[in-house]
Amino acid sequence: MLGGLARRSGLVRAVDRLLLGTAGSWRSEREVSDRRPDCAPPRSEEAGLYVHWPYCRRRCSYCNFNKYVSQRVDQQAMRDCLQRETETLLHLSQVSRISSVFFGGGTPSLARPDTIAAVLETVAKCTSLPGNAEVTLEVNPTPEDVARLSEFCSAGVNRFSIGVQSLHDADLELLGRDHSSQHALQALAEAQRLCPGRVSVDVIFGRPGQKLQSWEKELEDLLLVSDDHVSLYQLTLERGTALFKRVQQSELTMPSDDVTAHMYEAARRILGKAGFLQYEVSNFTRNGAVSVHNQGYWRASQYIGVGPGAHGRFVPRGAGGSQREARTQTLEPDVWMREVRHWGHGTRRRVELSPLGLLEEVLVMGLRMTEGIPHENWRQFSPLQSLQEVVGQSQEVQELLEGGLLVLDDRGMRCSWDGLALLDSLLPTLLVQLHAHFSQQEAGRH
Repeated sequence: MLGGLARRSGLVRAVDRLLLGTAGSWRSEREVSDRRPDCAPPRSEEAGLYVHWPYCRRRCSYCNFNKYVSQRVDQQAMRDCLQRETETLLHLSQVSRISSVFFGGGTPSLARPDTIAAVLETVAKCTSLPGNAEVTLEVNPTPEDVARLSEFCSAGVNRFSIGVQSLHDADLELLGRDHSSQHALQALAEAQRLCPGRVSVDVIFGRPGQKLQSWEKELEDLLLVSDDHVSLYQLTLERGTALFKRVQQSELTMPSDDVTAHMYEAARRILGKAGFLQYEVSNFTRNGAVSVHNQGYWRASQYIGVGPGAHGRFVPRGAGGSQREARTQTLEPDVWMREVRHWGHGTRRRVELSPLGLLEEVLVMGLRMTEGIPHENWRQFSPLQSLQEVVGQSQEVQELLEGGLLVLDDRGMRCSWDGLALLDSLLPTLLVQLHAHFSQQEAGRH
């Protein structure tokens, strides 16, 4: 879930390589630019908070995320360690306000509601957590999880993200899901009863053997019962997964790239007809029910990652830092808990982002949104040089502009309707130009 930078779209794999490629293995490792920056992250007094619950009942056939199947989870130990790491990292960041909280995983609906409440209480104790702040919980739509939705609301959750994935039982079984289509419908109904207008539906397309006509009918059926937010994710085969093995052994056949492209375009058309506006590559909303938390990622805002394998981006002002760091928490839950008990946190790696690295993230994440990168947002990170000066000069970028895939005007830079579907193929050209610009600047200094 982008909520936790945990889900993937095959359309934007370059985003994952850029943002999730920082996982390291040594607490002491730290990369620091040895020259003074030309730009710095804007000083921000607020951040989003992502909390990772690493446990699942079973592993889905397509999943290679940081999750663990365990029959004996020490709920009290996890609760204590999530609280302690939250407190430590909030003090380290010195932010005065948490704008949103996202509980992802794994399957965070397996956590006890009192764990959710305890983390939120810790946030409110350490900094400001507005009463209307968005608090999202990812939910697996099994009867056991759905039965506790009201308890999660009492704990402070006010938005649910439901992992429906498919309305076809055969496909759910193929994906290794532990719910049925009927369970999913019941979950959606209960979640909407508790949080009307604040329920997101996740669905996967490009599944083995899936046909375009079947996908269109499935999505139309789903929209009859969905709330005001839909997230679409193209299934991507990941090495080491059960599904990857079955496809490699020719037991299953994946749809071709042309077919999945048509599925994506069909989904955009069907969602638009139903009153949904696309505001990001994979996300659609009506009645303004956007994901506030995920918008923070796409706008390159600070966020703090708590829990095993969580990622964060923030300035450690409490330790005298002035540059934003990319932080990765220890993956294995048992090891992470030992480190939290000893150090107060389980940060495994810290990488101080260089000016180039920061602008890479602004560029790659901002272009996911239909609004793109407004000039005022770019100036926060690059006050001395405009988008036109940094990335708009090359012949290759000019061809994207003239070809109608990219737009650069007085509002900022964004993909066109056609360009958004091809974002993964546009990004390399823009990143090459960004790197070339920094190389030219460096050469001019010597």
